[in-house]
Amino acid sequence: MRAFEYASPKSTSQAVALLGRTWNDAQVLAGGTDLLSLMKDDVVAPKRLVNIKGVEELRGVKLDGSGLRLGALATFEELLDNAELKQRYPSLHAAVDGVHSAQIRSVGTVGGDLCQRPRCWYYRAGFGLLAQGANGRSMVVDGDNRYHAILGNAGPAYFVSPSSLGPALIALGATVRMAGPKGARDVPAARFFRTPRTSEEREHDLQPNEIVSEVRVPPPNGPNATYEVREREALDWPLAAASVALKMNGNRVQTARVVLGHVAPVPWASPEAEAALAGKAITEAVAQAAGDAAVSKARALSGNGYKVQLARVAVKRAVLAAAGGGAR
Repeated sequence: MRAFEYASPKSTSQAVALLGRTWNDAQVLAGGTDLLSLMKDDVVAPKRLVNIKGVEELRGVKLDGSGLRLGALATFEELLDNAELKQRYPSLHAAVDGVHSAQIRSVGTVGGDLCQRPRCWYYRAGFGLLAQGANGRSMVVDGDNRYHAILGNAGPAYFVSPSSLGPALIALGATVRMAGPKGARDVPAARFFRTPRTSEEREHDLQPNEIVSEVRVPPPNGPNATYEVREREALDWPLAAASVALKMNGNRVQTARVVLGHVAPVPWASPEAEAALAGKAITEAVAQAAGDAAVSKARALSGNGYKVQLARVAVKRAVLAAAGGGAR
């Protein structure tokens, strides 16, 4: 690991003032579960680490009539231990519960989950976010791509968004607040994630001199659920996931939000699946139709065709779970 400066501010404004104009100038340290690994592998080498763990205003999980506030430093363990969150936002609780490492749960944070970098092995091996060779062609297309994107992969990005919370937050209509030198700005969770078009761009709508400070989630309009498909029960990222939020009119779906995870460079909203649910009473056949619709535009690479079926199943089971009360 390369040498770096270390700062430990006590307020958000102090933290922002310690950041720089480029990502190499400074980076934020919260739980450190992702950043420190990247530094050890020499994928990133910031000149300064800004430790925000002492900034109390970034902590907390609060539920009231206006919804849910998640401080950027709220840990996964805090979310899991909140009985009211589990009752009102089962999709979020299920997403957190899918992280099976006690160590990650105790130090991993909401902000860190949203801002973590792709798990793509080309990126982690130092070949850049888009993993492009000397000829400008992606190494992913011709290489081992078994865990890469099946949606939103027309190029040049083929990695998948690793965020556990992203799909559920988007389905629930959450807003991400960021603090910067010009004050706070809010963006819908759906716009916080983005697909880079060049190697200089990032996969988040976050500037080098900004910090994610909190996430706001409105009161749910109805049942919601998350379903994940993973290779093993030990600590691992899902192969495919789906979060569903329904607004019901009697026993029929008035509106639906269906967002897939781990299958595209961003959490992938599926208007096709949402249309398949609108106006319908939830049955196994309707849930199956939603799953089919969600992957109707999937484009598998040479080694990841199996993910199409996993995504289809994740949507179907998330819909059924939501209709059954939101249990995972």
